Amino acid sequence: MIYLDNSATTKPYKDVLDTFVTVSEKYFANPSSLHSKGGEAEKLLGQARKSIAQLLEVAPSEVIFTSGGTEGNNIAIKGIAFQHQNRGKHLITTSVEHASSFESFQYLESKGFEVTYLPVNHEGLISIEDLERAIRPDTILVSIIHVNNETGTIQPIEQIGKMLKQHRKIFFHVDNVQGVGKIDLPLKEWGIDLCTISAHKIHGLKGNGVLFVKNGVSLSSLFTGGEQELKKRAGTENVAGIVAMAKALRLILQEMQDKKKDLLTIKQFMLEELKKIESVEVNTPEHHSAPHIINFSVQGIKPEVLIHSLDKRDVYVSTRSACSSKQGGASRILIEMGLGEQRASTAIRMSTSYENTMAEAKRALEILKEEIINFKKVMR
Repeated sequence: MIYLDNSATTKPYKDVLDTFVTVSEKYFANPSSLHSKGGEAEKLLGQARKSIAQLLEVAPSEVIFTSGGTEGNNIAIKGIAFQHQNRGKHLITTSVEHASSFESFQYLESKGFEVTYLPVNHEGLISIEDLERAIRPDTILVSIIHVNNETGTIQPIEQIGKMLKQHRKIFFHVDNVQGVGKIDLPLKEWGIDLCTISAHKIHGLKGNGVLFVKNGVSLSSLFTGGEQELKKRAGTENVAGIVAMAKALRLILQEMQDKKKDLLTIKQFMLEELKKIESVEVNTPEHHSAPHIINFSVQGIKPEVLIHSLDKRDVYVSTRSACSSKQGGASRILIEMGLGEQRASTAIRMSTSYENTMAEAKRALEILKEEIINFKKVMR
Protein backbone atom coordinates (compact mmCIF):
# COMPACT_ATOMS: atom_id res chain seq x y z
CA MET A 1 0.00 0.00 0.00
CA ILE A 2 1.19 3.50 -0.91
CA TYR A 3 -0.83 5.97 1.15
CA LEU A 4 -0.66 9.53 -0.21
CA ASP A 5 -3.74 11.06 1.39
CA ASN A 6 -2.18 12.29 4.61
CA SER A 7 -3.81 15.71 4.39
CA ALA A 8 -7.16 13.95 4.76
CA THR A 9 -5.95 11.93 7.74
CA THR A 10 -2.79 10.22 8.94
CA LYS A 11 -2.21 6.74 10.24
CA PRO A 12 -1.90 6.94 14.06
CA TYR A 13 1.54 6.25 15.49
CA LYS A 14 1.70 2.90 17.32
CA ASP A 15 2.84 4.67 20.49
CA VAL A 16 -0.22 6.92 20.22
CA LEU A 17 -2.57 3.92 19.94
CA ASP A 18 -0.85 2.21 22.86
CA THR A 19 -1.22 5.35 24.95
CA PHE A 20 -4.90 5.65 24.08
CA VAL A 21 -5.61 2.04 25.06
CA THR A 22 -3.68 2.31 28.35
CA VAL A 23 -5.38 5.54 29.42
CA SER A 24 -8.81 4.22 28.35
CA GLU A 25 -8.32 1.14 30.53
CA LYS A 26 -6.73 2.71 33.61
CA TYR A 27 -8.02 6.29 33.68
CA PHE A 28 -11.56 5.96 32.35
CA ALA A 29 -13.24 8.11 35.01
CA ASN A 30 -14.80 11.49 34.27
CA PRO A 31 -12.16 14.15 35.06
CA SER A 32 -14.91 16.35 36.54
CA SER A 33 -15.88 13.72 39.13
CA LEU A 34 -14.97 14.45 42.76
CA HIS A 35 -13.80 10.95 43.70
CA SER A 36 -10.19 9.80 43.52
CA LYS A 37 -10.57 8.11 40.13
CA GLY A 38 -11.90 11.36 38.71
CA GLY A 39 -8.96 13.13 40.30
CA GLU A 40 -6.52 10.76 38.58
CA ALA A 41 -8.11 11.46 35.20
CA GLU A 42 -8.07 15.21 35.90
CA LYS A 43 -4.38 15.07 36.83
CA LEU A 44 -3.57 13.25 33.60
CA LEU A 45 -5.58 15.83 31.64
CA GLY A 46 -3.59 18.61 33.28
CA GLN A 47 -0.30 16.90 32.45
CA ALA A 48 -1.33 16.60 28.79
CA ARG A 49 -2.33 20.28 28.72
CA LYS A 50 1.03 21.28 30.21
CA SER A 51 2.92 19.05 27.75
CA ILE A 52 1.11 20.49 24.71
CA ALA A 53 1.61 24.02 26.02
CA GLN A 54 5.35 23.44 26.34
CA LEU A 55 5.53 22.04 22.80
CA LEU A 56 3.63 25.04 21.43
CA GLU A 57 5.57 27.44 23.70
CA VAL A 58 2.42 28.87 25.26
CA ALA A 59 0.81 28.81 28.72
CA PRO A 60 -1.31 25.83 29.81
CA SER A 61 -4.21 28.22 30.39
CA GLU A 62 -4.09 29.05 26.66
CA VAL A 63 -4.71 25.43 25.56
CA ILE A 64 -8.36 24.53 24.96
CA PHE A 65 -9.22 20.96 23.95
CA THR A 66 -11.73 20.47 21.12
CA SER A 67 -12.98 17.66 18.89
CA GLY A 68 -10.77 18.76 15.98
CA GLY A 69 -10.14 21.39 13.34
CA THR A 70 -13.73 22.03 12.33
CA GLU A 71 -14.86 22.70 15.87
CA GLY A 72 -11.75 24.76 16.62
CA ASN A 73 -12.35 27.02 13.62
CA ASN A 74 -16.03 27.40 14.49
CA ILE A 75 -15.31 28.31 18.12
CA ALA A 76 -12.60 30.81 17.17
CA ILE A 77 -14.50 32.57 14.37
CA LYS A 78 -18.04 32.57 15.77
CA GLY A 79 -16.85 32.96 19.35
CA ILE A 80 -14.94 36.16 18.60
CA ALA A 81 -17.68 37.51 16.33
CA PHE A 82 -20.50 37.07 18.85
CA GLN A 83 -18.45 38.17 21.87
CA HIS A 84 -17.24 41.43 20.30
CA GLN A 85 -20.08 42.37 17.94
CA ASN A 86 -20.93 45.42 20.04
CA ARG A 87 -17.55 46.85 18.98
CA GLY A 88 -17.87 45.99 15.30
CA LYS A 89 -19.36 43.48 12.89
CA HIS A 90 -16.70 43.47 10.16
CA LEU A 91 -14.59 40.35 9.63
CA ILE A 92 -11.74 39.62 7.20
CA THR A 93 -10.72 36.26 5.78
CA THR A 94 -9.55 34.83 2.45
CA SER A 95 -11.39 33.29 -0.48
CA VAL A 96 -9.40 30.05 -0.08
CA GLU A 97 -10.19 28.98 3.49
CA HIS A 98 -11.09 25.44 4.51
CA ALA A 99 -14.84 24.82 4.41
CA SER A 100 -15.11 24.86 8.21
CA SER A 101 -13.91 28.47 8.22
CA PHE A 102 -15.43 29.59 4.93
CA GLU A 103 -18.91 28.36 5.83
CA SER A 104 -18.61 29.83 9.33
CA PHE A 105 -18.15 33.25 7.74
CA GLN A 106 -21.08 32.65 5.41
CA TYR A 107 -23.19 31.77 8.46
CA LEU A 108 -22.11 34.98 10.20
CA GLU A 109 -23.11 36.98 7.13
CA SER A 110 -26.63 35.59 7.54
CA LYS A 111 -26.55 36.97 11.11
CA GLY A 112 -25.75 40.51 10.04
CA PHE A 113 -21.96 40.51 9.99
CA GLU A 114 -20.00 41.91 7.05
CA VAL A 115 -17.17 39.76 5.67
CA THR A 116 -14.35 40.77 3.34
CA TYR A 117 -12.98 37.78 1.42
CA LEU A 118 -9.45 38.63 0.28
CA PRO A 119 -8.61 37.48 -3.27
CA VAL A 120 -5.51 35.44 -4.07
CA ASN A 121 -3.07 35.39 -6.99
CA HIS A 122 -2.35 32.39 -9.26
CA GLU A 123 -0.22 30.84 -6.49
CA GLY A 124 -3.03 31.13 -3.96
CA LEU A 125 -1.37 33.94 -1.98
CA ILE A 126 -3.14 36.96 -0.56
CA SER A 127 -1.67 40.47 -0.74
CA ILE A 128 -0.68 42.22 2.49
CA GLU A 129 -1.69 45.48 0.81
CA ASP A 130 -5.17 44.10 0.11
CA LEU A 131 -5.47 43.14 3.76
CA GLU A 132 -4.37 46.58 4.96
CA ARG A 133 -6.88 48.27 2.65
CA ALA A 134 -9.67 46.00 3.90
CA ILE A 135 -9.23 46.98 7.55
CA ARG A 136 -11.96 49.29 8.89
CA PRO A 137 -12.67 50.92 12.26
CA ASP A 138 -15.29 48.22 12.92
CA THR A 139 -13.04 45.25 11.98
CA ILE A 140 -12.80 42.79 14.89
CA LEU A 141 -11.27 39.65 13.37
CA VAL A 142 -8.78 38.54 10.72
CA SER A 143 -8.79 34.77 10.10
CA ILE A 144 -6.25 33.23 7.71
CA ILE A 145 -5.40 29.64 6.88
CA HIS A 146 -1.67 28.92 7.28
CA VAL A 147 -1.21 26.04 4.82
CA ASN A 148 -3.93 25.53 2.24
CA ASN A 149 -5.40 22.05 2.53
CA GLU A 150 -5.72 21.56 -1.24
CA THR A 151 -2.65 23.21 -2.76
CA GLY A 152 -0.20 23.52 0.13
CA THR A 153 0.21 27.28 -0.40
CA ILE A 154 1.67 28.97 2.68
CA GLN A 155 0.17 32.35 3.54
CA PRO A 156 2.50 35.13 4.87
CA ILE A 157 1.38 34.72 8.49
CA GLU A 158 4.49 36.36 9.96
CA GLN A 159 4.03 39.56 7.92
CA ILE A 160 0.29 39.60 8.63
CA GLY A 161 0.92 39.25 12.37
CA LYS A 162 3.45 42.07 12.38
CA MET A 163 1.08 44.34 10.47
CA LEU A 164 -1.85 43.55 12.77
CA LYS A 165 0.21 44.52 15.83
CA GLN A 166 -0.54 48.08 14.72
CA HIS A 167 -4.26 47.30 15.14
CA ARG A 168 -4.46 46.13 18.73
CA LYS A 169 -8.23 45.70 18.81
CA ILE A 170 -8.31 43.23 15.89
CA PHE A 171 -8.04 39.55 16.81
CA PHE A 172 -5.89 37.29 14.62
CA HIS A 173 -6.93 33.66 14.11
CA VAL A 174 -4.86 31.12 12.16
CA ASP A 175 -6.09 27.75 10.92
CA ASN A 176 -2.92 25.67 11.33
CA VAL A 177 -4.47 22.24 10.82
CA GLN A 178 -2.31 21.44 7.77
CA GLY A 179 0.78 23.30 8.94
CA VAL A 180 1.53 21.86 12.37
CA GLY A 181 4.44 19.43 12.27
CA LYS A 182 5.44 20.59 8.80
CA ILE A 183 5.95 24.38 9.01
CA ASP A 184 7.07 26.44 12.00
CA LEU A 185 4.46 28.82 13.44
CA PRO A 186 5.72 30.75 16.51
CA LEU A 187 2.37 31.73 18.02
CA LYS A 188 3.54 34.44 20.41
CA GLU A 189 6.30 35.86 18.22
CA TRP A 190 3.97 36.31 15.24
CA GLY A 191 1.17 37.95 17.20
CA ILE A 192 -1.42 35.18 16.85
CA ASP A 193 -4.41 35.33 19.21
CA LEU A 194 -6.14 32.06 18.28
CA CYS A 195 -4.87 28.98 16.45
CA THR A 196 -6.51 25.71 15.42
CA ILE A 197 -4.84 22.27 15.45
CA SER A 198 -6.27 18.79 14.72
CA ALA A 199 -4.86 15.55 16.14
CA HIS A 200 -5.64 13.23 13.25
CA LYS A 201 -3.48 15.28 10.86
CA ILE A 202 -0.40 14.58 13.02
CA HIS A 203 -0.79 10.82 13.56
CA GLY A 204 -3.12 11.29 16.51
CA LEU A 205 -6.71 10.11 16.72
CA LYS A 206 -9.85 11.54 15.15
CA GLY A 207 -12.07 13.50 17.49
CA ASN A 208 -9.36 15.53 19.20
CA GLY A 209 -7.91 18.97 18.63
CA VAL A 210 -6.47 22.06 20.24
CA LEU A 211 -7.57 25.66 20.07
CA PHE A 212 -4.91 28.06 21.29
CA VAL A 213 -6.59 31.10 22.85
CA LYS A 214 -4.18 33.78 24.01
CA ASN A 215 -4.62 34.82 27.63
CA GLY A 216 -6.88 37.85 27.81
CA VAL A 217 -8.82 36.96 24.65
CA SER A 218 -12.51 36.53 25.46
CA LEU A 219 -14.88 34.64 23.21
CA SER A 220 -18.45 33.43 23.34
CA SER A 221 -18.80 29.70 23.96
CA LEU A 222 -20.72 27.71 21.35
CA PHE A 223 -21.42 24.91 23.86
CA THR A 224 -23.17 25.40 27.18
CA GLY A 225 -23.91 22.96 29.96
CA GLY A 226 -20.62 22.67 31.79
CA GLU A 227 -17.53 24.55 32.97
CA GLN A 228 -14.95 22.40 31.22
CA GLU A 229 -12.07 23.95 29.26
CA LEU A 230 -12.09 27.24 31.17
CA LYS A 231 -15.78 27.66 30.28
CA LYS A 232 -14.86 27.97 26.62
CA ARG A 233 -15.97 24.48 25.56
CA ALA A 234 -18.49 22.58 27.68
CA GLY A 235 -18.48 18.78 27.53
CA THR A 236 -16.65 15.86 29.11
CA GLU A 237 -13.07 15.76 27.87
CA ASN A 238 -11.78 12.79 25.92
CA VAL A 239 -8.87 12.18 28.29
CA ALA A 240 -7.41 9.19 26.46
CA GLY A 241 -7.54 10.96 23.10
CA ILE A 242 -6.04 14.13 24.57
CA VAL A 243 -3.12 12.31 26.20
CA ALA A 244 -2.56 10.44 22.92
CA MET A 245 -2.64 13.78 21.06
CA ALA A 246 0.06 15.18 23.34
CA LYS A 247 2.26 12.22 22.43
CA ALA A 248 1.49 12.62 18.70
CA LEU A 249 2.44 16.29 18.80
CA ARG A 250 5.73 15.55 20.51
CA LEU A 251 6.57 12.80 18.03
CA ILE A 252 5.73 14.77 14.89
CA LEU A 253 7.66 17.85 16.04
CA GLN A 254 10.66 15.58 16.55
CA GLU A 255 10.17 14.12 13.08
CA MET A 256 9.97 17.61 11.62
CA GLN A 257 13.44 18.29 13.01
CA ASP A 258 14.86 14.99 11.78
CA LYS A 259 13.08 14.35 8.46
CA LYS A 260 11.84 17.62 6.95
CA LYS A 261 14.63 17.64 4.37
CA ASP A 262 13.63 14.13 3.27
CA LEU A 263 10.01 15.25 2.88
CA LEU A 264 11.13 18.19 0.74
CA THR A 265 13.31 15.93 -1.40
CA ILE A 266 10.39 13.60 -2.08
CA LYS A 267 8.12 16.52 -2.94
CA GLN A 268 10.66 18.01 -5.36
CA PHE A 269 11.11 14.65 -7.06
CA MET A 270 7.35 14.20 -7.47
CA LEU A 271 6.91 17.70 -8.84
CA GLU A 272 9.64 17.19 -11.44
CA GLU A 273 8.21 13.85 -12.50
CA LEU A 274 4.68 15.22 -12.78
CA LYS A 275 5.90 18.01 -15.05
CA LYS A 276 7.22 15.36 -17.46
CA ILE A 277 3.82 13.69 -17.89
CA GLU A 278 1.87 14.83 -20.91
CA SER A 279 -1.49 16.44 -20.07
CA VAL A 280 -0.54 17.03 -16.41
CA GLU A 281 -0.57 20.58 -15.02
CA VAL A 282 0.84 21.24 -11.55
CA ASN A 283 -1.30 23.54 -9.41
CA THR A 284 0.85 23.69 -6.27
CA PRO A 285 3.24 26.66 -6.42
CA GLU A 286 6.94 25.82 -6.53
CA HIS A 287 7.67 28.41 -3.84
CA HIS A 288 5.61 29.39 -0.78
CA SER A 289 4.20 25.87 -0.42
CA ALA A 290 4.32 23.16 2.24
CA PRO A 291 6.65 20.16 1.89
CA HIS A 292 3.90 17.54 1.93
CA ILE A 293 1.11 18.63 -0.46
CA ILE A 294 1.08 18.42 -4.26
CA ASN A 295 -1.96 19.35 -6.33
CA PHE A 296 -2.14 18.71 -10.07
CA SER A 297 -4.71 18.38 -12.83
CA VAL A 298 -4.90 15.79 -15.59
CA GLN A 299 -6.56 17.07 -18.74
CA GLY A 300 -9.50 15.05 -19.98
CA ILE A 301 -9.70 12.57 -17.10
CA LYS A 302 -12.27 12.81 -14.32
CA PRO A 303 -10.42 12.80 -10.99
CA GLU A 304 -12.74 10.26 -9.36
CA VAL A 305 -12.10 7.82 -12.22
CA LEU A 306 -8.33 8.19 -11.86
CA ILE A 307 -8.54 7.88 -8.08
CA HIS A 308 -10.43 4.58 -8.37
CA SER A 309 -7.95 3.22 -10.91
CA LEU A 310 -5.05 4.07 -8.58
CA ASP A 311 -6.98 2.58 -5.67
CA LYS A 312 -7.11 -0.77 -7.48
CA ARG A 313 -3.32 -0.70 -7.57
CA ASP A 314 -2.98 0.20 -3.87
CA VAL A 315 -2.12 3.86 -4.38
CA TYR A 316 -4.35 6.18 -2.36
CA VAL A 317 -4.80 9.85 -3.27
CA SER A 318 -7.71 12.32 -3.17
CA THR A 319 -9.35 15.12 -5.10
CA ARG A 320 -9.40 17.91 -2.51
CA SER A 321 -10.27 18.41 1.15
CA ALA A 322 -11.81 15.20 2.48
CA CYS A 323 -14.67 17.34 3.82
CA SER A 324 -15.59 18.27 0.25
CA SER A 325 -14.28 15.33 -1.80
CA LYS A 326 -17.69 13.74 -2.40
CA GLN A 327 -19.32 16.93 -3.66
CA GLY A 328 -17.85 16.73 -7.15
CA GLY A 329 -17.50 19.73 -9.43
CA ALA A 330 -14.74 22.28 -9.60
CA SER A 331 -12.44 23.12 -6.71
CA ARG A 332 -13.36 26.48 -5.19
CA ILE A 333 -9.71 27.01 -4.26
CA LEU A 334 -8.38 26.53 -7.79
CA ILE A 335 -11.14 28.70 -9.25
CA GLU A 336 -10.14 31.48 -6.86
CA MET A 337 -6.53 31.06 -8.01
CA GLY A 338 -7.70 31.80 -11.54
CA LEU A 339 -6.69 28.41 -12.93
CA GLY A 340 -9.96 27.93 -14.78
CA GLU A 341 -12.89 25.55 -14.66
CA GLN A 342 -11.14 22.70 -16.49
CA ARG A 343 -8.12 22.51 -14.17
CA ALA A 344 -10.31 23.07 -11.13
CA SER A 345 -12.55 20.15 -12.19
CA THR A 346 -9.75 17.65 -12.84
CA ALA A 347 -7.53 18.19 -9.80
CA ILE A 348 -5.81 15.47 -7.76
CA ARG A 349 -4.06 15.91 -4.42
CA MET A 350 -1.14 13.81 -3.22
CA SER A 351 -0.08 14.41 0.37
CA THR A 352 2.84 12.71 2.07
CA SER A 353 3.92 12.14 5.66
CA TYR A 354 7.30 11.47 7.27
CA GLU A 355 6.43 7.77 6.95
CA ASN A 356 6.53 7.84 3.14
CA THR A 357 9.72 6.85 1.31
CA MET A 358 11.35 7.83 -1.95
CA ALA A 359 10.78 4.27 -3.20
CA GLU A 360 7.03 4.74 -2.63
CA ALA A 361 7.08 8.08 -4.42
CA LYS A 362 8.84 6.56 -7.44
CA ARG A 363 6.44 3.63 -7.61
CA ALA A 364 3.39 5.86 -7.22
CA LEU A 365 4.51 8.09 -10.10
CA GLU A 366 5.19 5.05 -12.29
CA ILE A 367 1.68 3.73 -11.66
CA LEU A 368 0.16 7.17 -12.24
CA LYS A 369 1.92 7.46 -15.61
CA GLU A 370 0.75 4.01 -16.62
CA GLU A 371 -2.87 4.74 -15.69
CA ILE A 372 -2.89 8.07 -17.55
CA ILE A 373 -1.44 6.41 -20.66
CA ASN A 374 -4.08 3.67 -20.45
CA PHE A 375 -6.90 6.22 -20.18
CA LYS A 376 -5.55 8.21 -23.10
CA LYS A 377 -5.45 5.10 -25.28
CA VAL A 378 -9.08 4.33 -24.51
CA MET A 379 -10.11 7.91 -25.19
CA ARG A 380 -8.55 8.07 -28.66
